[in-house]
Amino acid sequence: MTFIETRGNDGVKPQSVTFSQAILSPSASFGGLYVPKTLPELDFDFLKRHTKSRYKELCAALFEKFDVDIDREDLDAALKRYDLFDDPSDPVPLTKVEDDAFVSELWHGPTRAFKDMALQPFGYILSRLAEKRGEHYLIMAATSGDTGPATLETFKNAANVKVACLYPEGGTSDVQRLQMVTEDAANEKVIGIRGNFDDAQTALKSLLASESFKRRLKESHTELSAANSVNFGRIIFQIIYHIYSYLKLVERGEISLGESVYLVVPSGNFGNALGGYYAKKMGLPVEKILISSNINNILTELITKGEYDLTSKTLVQTTSPAMDILKSSNVERVLFDKFGAERTKSLMDDLNEKGRYVLTPEELEILREDFDAEFSGDEEGKKVIAEYAKKGYIMDPHTATCFKAYEKLRKKSLKSIIYSTAEWTKFSPTVCEALGHRVEHDKEALEWISSNYGVSVPKMIAELFEKPVIHKCVIDKENIEEEILKFI
Repeated sequence: MTFIETRGNDGVKPQSVTFSQAILSPSASFGGLYVPKTLPELDFDFLKRHTKSRYKELCAALFEKFDVDIDREDLDAALKRYDLFDDPSDPVPLTKVEDDAFVSELWHGPTRAFKDMALQPFGYILSRLAEKRGEHYLIMAATSGDTGPATLETFKNAANVKVACLYPEGGTSDVQRLQMVTEDAANEKVIGIRGNFDDAQTALKSLLASESFKRRLKESHTELSAANSVNFGRIIFQIIYHIYSYLKLVERGEISLGESVYLVVPSGNFGNALGGYYAKKMGLPVEKILISSNINNILTELITKGEYDLTSKTLVQTTSPAMDILKSSNVERVLFDKFGAERTKSLMDDLNEKGRYVLTPEELEILREDFDAEFSGDEEGKKVIAEYAKKGYIMDPHTATCFKAYEKLRKKSLKSIIYSTAEWTKFSPTVCEALGHRVEHDKEALEWISSNYGVSVPKMIAELFEKPVIHKCVIDKENIEEEILKFI
């Protein structure tokens, strides 16, 4: 399989690249992204054959379909990372919460967030590629709270790799921050940014595209890559769990093979939703992908009105901080798939130069063939948390945003898969408040919820509060480049 560029080719970069090239050097022409030239097909026989497959079997089969240039022994070693999950035979449990609604729990990995699903195997593959080539890489990650811990976890002490992780100071939960700043691997640097996630992500993209920065890295014999979902190495793993969750419904007899479902996805940077879109395009029977946002509802406006307008938006910090994002990277890959490279470049140029772009009515209609969207405020989310806690199910505030979309957007009486992107332990003060008890600190909230609702706090979360803080660096965004070069 070959990969091409969302904004066309600049005449300098190659016209197409392999999978390994795309994940090692994810920055494409004109600041664009890499996408598969074609997607493989998931026909009825493939889905039937894998109805009872374990997760790693399904992953291996999907990679065979994609025909990427990764040795099978390296892939198998990467997939062993799922043995670190709560149940290696079923790393993505599917929990029934309504007669027609099932929560796909993507957070049973080492950092208790869905980013582990992709980053655990991806980290091994990238490090192994670097080692085989005798190359050294700086992995850049900008995080709104979950990508950072998962990136640090997968690359800690990895061969031929260093990691620089940027997070917005004050823009994550205490647990998310502690997961980063207590990491003690010598090959990793965590940097707090005075600003928001979009500032951190913009800085990352700027450095990925900066020839002077790359030149200075090369003086230290270091190449540049990224672990955010701008890297297709993340996306390919995010396709798989959509297929797995669907097949779980078939295996349980909740649906018949070929019956369509709704996918309800809480989304900030759109990688999770993109994985569902690609699965649908490949042949997974999906009626529509329902995008759920918080009050930073730029995705809702795009999908319902065809407008992506940063000029009228100021990023608001919410109780679902992983979705506090206005510049949603992976929308670009959908635009390319729908409208081609020339139109995508035009739209992204408008966004960069004018702060907005507008789809034509015809383009909006095409986008809405696959997507619909809704947003949920903090208080609405807390009510959902309280309602389901009474039924015995504790969820985090990102998952809670999905239930408004689930209730309002479905036009057909089909089953829904709701994606839970983080364990409640990562946002325990918000969950605690939703349940009627206010606390100031995560540790107190964790203990109160655990004792009052009979849910356990995983060891890797409980231990965070005893670990020493290693990374105390907090800087202005203008100083990121020099701080990283000092680290290298």
